[in-house]
Amino acid sequence: MDWQDFAVRLASTARELLAEDSVDGTLNKVTHSALHLIEGCTAAGILLLSGGTAKTLAPTEQLVNDSDALQARLGEGPCYDAARTGHPVFRIKDLTEERVRWPAYAPQAKALGVGSMMGFLLYTEDEDLGALNLYSTEPGAFTEDSQTAGWTLAAHAAVAFSSAREHAQLEKAVASRHIIGEAMGILMAAHRLSEPEAFDVLRRYSQENNIKLREVAHLVCERGGLREA
Repeated sequence: MDWQDFAVRLASTARELLAEDSVDGTLNKVTHSALHLIEGCTAAGILLLSGGTAKTLAPTEQLVNDSDALQARLGEGPCYDAARTGHPVFRIKDLTEERVRWPAYAPQAKALGVGSMMGFLLYTEDEDLGALNLYSTEPGAFTEDSQTAGWTLAAHAAVAFSSAREHAQLEKAVASRHIIGEAMGILMAAHRLSEPEAFDVLRRYSQENNIKLREVAHLVCERGGLREA
């Protein structure tokens, strides 16, 4: 492993990650970067577990989707376990040696074409868990150096992902405030309400109909008001 070359390429990747303007773009950059940065890696993806539901994000190959779907269906497997338990790192040299730990998954994964695997805890937020998972079609493809390189990439990916999520949430919050303000203005003009009264109309409708405040505001802007106002 030429660590000096790896450091140069990782630094370039880190800058590109932070320059991405969306969560999807950031995650796709992470997984595709793994193909070029991690020796032996032929496929990569991110497995997200949220509320007991598994979701595959930014897969580089169909193999990633197939493996994640298999693990979710069987309720066992390395990526599934890593994301579910929060285990920071795993490396599997050869799937044929893992029939005891995952008796259902290991032989079926081998049939899919998985030779060896690595996984790294990517982030934890609230009750969500995620793992960056790397695959090779060859047994024994991942070494100690591969594991160190993968862990380093995952650390940078976690920072970039967190930044992308915060940016997306901020944009969403600004958009929500704008649409709520516009809806309040419509109600104030149509019904001669004060600002607090207009907001109270939106709040009560939201609570009584179990609809998010932002969605109520969209209804007002589309319809020009609410029937109860």
